[in-house]
Amino acid sequence: MRILARAALAVTAAAALTLSGCSSSEEPAAADPLSGELTVFAAASLQDAFDDIGEAFTKAHPNLRVSARYDGSPTLVTQLQEGADADVLATADERTMATAVEAGVVQDPKLFASNTLVVAVPAGNPGNVDSLDDLAHVTTVVCAPEVPCGAAARQLLSDAGVQVTPASQEQNVSAVLTKVAAGEADAGLVYATDVAGDSKVESFVPDGAADVVNHYPIALADPLSEAASAFMGFVLGDDGQKILAEHGFGAP
Repeated sequence: MRILARAALAVTAAAALTLSGCSSSEEPAAADPLSGELTVFAAASLQDAFDDIGEAFTKAHPNLRVSARYDGSPTLVTQLQEGADADVLATADERTMATAVEAGVVQDPKLFASNTLVVAVPAGNPGNVDSLDDLAHVTTVVCAPEVPCGAAARQLLSDAGVQVTPASQEQNVSAVLTKVAAGEADAGLVYATDVAGDSKVESFVPDGAADVVNHYPIALADPLSEAASAFMGFVLGDDGQKILAEHGFGAP
């Protein structure tokens, strides 16, 4: 009986050692250090692309929730100056980002994309618009001059020697496109990315558009946020750049 008992103990001990060896070789998966909520302020023209980027980013970091606010770049900077809470800022031009840096509300901006202007018209082009010159003779809407798309539109028209009295000047490019799509205007100057896949509008690239390119910077509004740094890195990295290209954005 003692021999059997000793044998049983030996088998039990061997089994325990075997199990212990297996468990020690299988390291537990490292927990994702990013959690909580990340708030992104981004130019209106980035909405579709950044929605997809946010979705891809949270798949890699499931414990993190990304919320975004889209508006005209100057409006977002003003909100930050007034104390709005955000972790990341992405604007549609370098001038507006420089204002944010000077105000001390963001740090370390980096360029991540570019965009050019197109002339958008309602489907069917009822105003028969096919050149920048035509914008002087039809109902035209543009962004306000303080907004990146408005500054670019003004530069484009000035370079072409075309004088336009706009029917309205909007605070973001989405508002311009909405009026054109609704038939409230015969034409509007918007970004190439805004008209992609929109069946309610048609568009063409006007002469001189390649000389008026907006470069988009992204910066940390909360430099201590690991999630903000990770999101910025994602946008600048291969995955983020692929999504931006799919939405029609050019390289920085």
